[in-house]
Amino acid sequence: MQRRLSTGVRAGTGAAGIVVLLLATGCSGTEKGGGVTVGGKDEAGAPQVTVTPGNGEGKAKPEAGVQVTAAGGTLEQVTLTRKGKPVDGALSPDKTGWKSRTLLPGSQYQVNAVAKSPQGKTTTVTAAFTTLKAANELGIADITPSAGEKVGVGMPIMVTFNRPVGDRKAVEQSLEVKSTKPATGAWYWTSDTQVIFRTKNGQYWQPNQQVSFKARLAGVKSGKKTYGVKDYTRSFRIGSSQITTVNTKTKKAVLKVNGKQKKLWKISAGKGGRVRNGIDTYLTTSGVHLTMSKHLVERMTSAWMGVTDKKDPEYYDLKLPHAVRISNSGEYLHASPDRYWAFGRTNASHGCVNMPPPVAKWFYDLAHRGDPVVITGTKRTLEWNNGWSFYQMPWGKWVQGSALDRTVSTG
Repeated sequence: MQRRLSTGVRAGTGAAGIVVLLLATGCSGTEKGGGVTVGGKDEAGAPQVTVTPGNGEGKAKPEAGVQVTAAGGTLEQVTLTRKGKPVDGALSPDKTGWKSRTLLPGSQYQVNAVAKSPQGKTTTVTAAFTTLKAANELGIADITPSAGEKVGVGMPIMVTFNRPVGDRKAVEQSLEVKSTKPATGAWYWTSDTQVIFRTKNGQYWQPNQQVSFKARLAGVKSGKKTYGVKDYTRSFRIGSSQITTVNTKTKKAVLKVNGKQKKLWKISAGKGGRVRNGIDTYLTTSGVHLTMSKHLVERMTSAWMGVTDKKDPEYYDLKLPHAVRISNSGEYLHASPDRYWAFGRTNASHGCVNMPPPVAKWFYDLAHRGDPVVITGTKRTLEWNNGWSFYQMPWGKWVQGSALDRTVSTG
């Protein structure tokens, strides 16, 4: 095992860049705390450089990355490469330390570092090592929204992992959200396999901008012998601010685009009257919904409440056009060709927001996933986890769901 030491002398002496190869037993090429140390007092004033992990290390920890320190001088250059490609790292403000990002498991790396003393003498050290292999691989099974998708101002970022995450702090630390226009948001762990990012209550994404998500998972240790083995990226676009307010008491809906009223129309909401386990399942839920999906034709049946007998007065089996889903409990904004008698007059649905067919088509064509739909006027409150209704959770409680217990600025 060898280390390379290069010691330069002050300008004007006629000598520079003398290169000496030192064996492992050399006084200036010692292993120290798992690293390799070169230079120091024995090298006539040359700075001492320590690289961790050391040369020849075959079980380097990916999560620890690479650390380079200089004593008696400052670091002039540090390069870390894998398969000839550079790996990110950061130099300390005083230029005496350098630390890389996490490393890929089961990979070979090379380090080259140069330090310089105040007297102008230099020390160069090189090292090569291999990281531990991952017995279990952590990856991302799904990211919502889709790549390049244009979404509404309320759109959350939902990340689903391929296996349970043990060290949530380490994984969350690797997640990054950036937007063209600054926003304040936070991550919330809904389970061991899913984490969700949303903006602060009352402060949706600003419209018409680009948002990017990065997961620097490569080398992140999430559990026993479990490592991330690659990074992930996703970018999408926030469209215009399209916020719909539905008042079930006045039986009217208003859509504002970028703060200006675009359209007002009559609706018919849930009629109520079917109470099960203390919940009136025929009432439309009040709260901040987000549009989740669009269906040109959606089949809606009474099977969700256990009614499948056609003779039962509560039985129904309908195919309704231009349906926009807003919850997991079967709520949609959709066209109802047979409800003109109810629009603006009475609430007659099983919980959905019924609309005149021409308006429903217009709304369907305009809507993006993540558009807020704020419904008021009923006694049934929307649960925070009924669909994408994450804005129903108080902001302080949402932040507490972060493994790091912190807010995130996306600017």
